[in-house]
Amino acid sequence: MSEENAYEPFIQDKVYDEKIAVYPGTFDPITMGHIDIVTRSLEIFDKVIITVAINPAKSALFSLEDRLQMIRDCFPADEERISVDYVDGLLVDYAYKRGATAIVRGLRAVSDFEYEFQLALMNRRIEREVETVFLMTGLRWIYISSSIIKDVARHGGDTSGLVPDHVCEKLRHKFMT
Repeated sequence: MSEENAYEPFIQDKVYDEKIAVYPGTFDPITMGHIDIVTRSLEIFDKVIITVAINPAKSALFSLEDRLQMIRDCFPADEERISVDYVDGLLVDYAYKRGATAIVRGLRAVSDFEYEFQLALMNRRIEREVETVFLMTGLRWIYISSSIIKDVARHGGDTSGLVPDHVCEKLRHKFMT
């Protein structure tokens, strides 16, 4: 067996299925940081399901329907590789039922990791077939969050370039009254 074919028996035995990831968040609103994580996830996975997580502990600025539509409007050309949905329950159960092999989580700082690590371990205990993949937020977006974006918009600040244009317009409209 030649050196270049040393791994051929393993490759032939492996079945390559579609690799699906779930990228959850409240996306209230979706930011350029979120879009960066989705774009980079598509370099790793065949399909990404962007999933708006219903969190009763948080009071959302935008309705669920508005958030779903804002996300869809960010990726109109990628309908085959990106889908948008919501989950109201255990995320890991949702991921497993959708055939996902991974949950993608974006990290901005070490403090994000502590909480996300706990969630990943609990998810792993519940469903061993679903991994958690952590992606560091691009340096360009490391300082932004949906909460900061809403605060800036609430006080009349400019959010252009930090969120997609259509989201920037929705924020302006939301805080005009």
